[in-house]
Amino acid sequence: MQNERNSVKGYFHKLLDMRSNMLSYDELHDMMEENTIIHGANMWILMMAILIASIGLNVNSTAVIIGAMLISPLMSGILTMGYSLAIRDIAMLKHAASRFATQVIISLFTSTVYFLLSPLHTATSEMIARTSPTLWDVLIALFGGIAGGIGNTRKKTSNVIPGVAIATALMPPLCTVGYGIATLQLKFILGASYLFLINTLFIALSAFFVTKLLRVPPHTELDAKKEKRIRRAITSAVVITVVPSALFAGFTVYKSVLEKNTQDYLQREFVFSDAQLVQSNVDFVEKKISVSLVGMQVSDERIFELENKLDDYDLSGFSLHVTQNKTIEGETDSDKVTIAVQENTIRDLTSQLDAEKEKSDALQKSLESVVDCEGISEKAAAVFSNIEDIRCGLMYGKNGDYILLAGSVQTPLSETEEQVLKNFIAEESKISDVRFEIEVIENEEQ
Repeated sequence: MQNERNSVKGYFHKLLDMRSNMLSYDELHDMMEENTIIHGANMWILMMAILIASIGLNVNSTAVIIGAMLISPLMSGILTMGYSLAIRDIAMLKHAASRFATQVIISLFTSTVYFLLSPLHTATSEMIARTSPTLWDVLIALFGGIAGGIGNTRKKTSNVIPGVAIATALMPPLCTVGYGIATLQLKFILGASYLFLINTLFIALSAFFVTKLLRVPPHTELDAKKEKRIRRAITSAVVITVVPSALFAGFTVYKSVLEKNTQDYLQREFVFSDAQLVQSNVDFVEKKISVSLVGMQVSDERIFELENKLDDYDLSGFSLHVTQNKTIEGETDSDKVTIAVQENTIRDLTSQLDAEKEKSDALQKSLESVVDCEGISEKAAAVFSNIEDIRCGLMYGKNGDYILLAGSVQTPLSETEEQVLKNFIAEESKISDVRFEIEVIENEEQ
């Protein structure tokens, strides 16, 4: 029986032992010391990673952003700060913090310059996602930091650190701050800075706790008062950082629950035989639900009943505002409902079309600023002298954008000549889809 217990205990000890396959304390310390040194190559890699991440955010490409996070050297400095704090090596902590601060400044400068020069100034969903950190971002940074702290101490290299870099997302918030600086938008500066602070702090704290769990010996012994001050400083930093994110998370959950309750309330209660709900709007700040009804007038008594039903859906404190259409003489209830629904649908479609037109116009302007059609036409005329009256322009089709070249020739172009011309235009415009409208004009002398 005793042997079985020892066997089970040994099995779980081996299963959960973090010290197996671990670097020696000296090897670990040497690696952390190396992470405090500024290397020119690392700074260049960092700038390239920042530029890649900025482009990914600018064009809303998740794949490009992930690629930038994989090559970013930011993670090592944060882990070193947590390690040096755990072993009480103040000199190493200062060097690591100095290197990290230098990296942050370089990153902000690089991303700001990129967004100042970029022709695309519209905030993408990837940028906006970095402006409202919540408690879940804290948990991701905490768990990711623990994984990174453990993986960083192994003898064999693994994919842990790159994985943590992707999960905790250090690069995108920094680039988003650069976008906010370039476009002078405080929301992006503050929101993304806060997310970057959360990730940095909790990755460092995770590395601190992992170092303690691995029983790495301290570099120096501190007296009880200094130890207490360090603990207070860590606790204060954690509380100050976590509280706003917890409030954001709480509001997100609260809003999500209210949206679900409101949807259930409208779907179940606003069902009438001779009237129809055609529009609704919910203001969660003022706690107001506004609805528009068409058809026969709903009585005040029925509306009062609907107001009393709000408590049944955990919507106490909300007020109900009902707008009803007026009866039109000679028109049936069915006709009124149909016409009102159609009018509402037309308004929605018009709004969608306006939004799509704005996007299309913005895209057209951005493309026109990138593609110099006039310059390309002049170059093509100089190179292909057999084509007269050459002109090109950007076209926007349902299957994608393309560049159209028009002109006239006296002798039809061969397939080879067309391909050479197509390759030339594609290279100059950076648009692969090239189409022709070349008119063949017969020689009058013939």
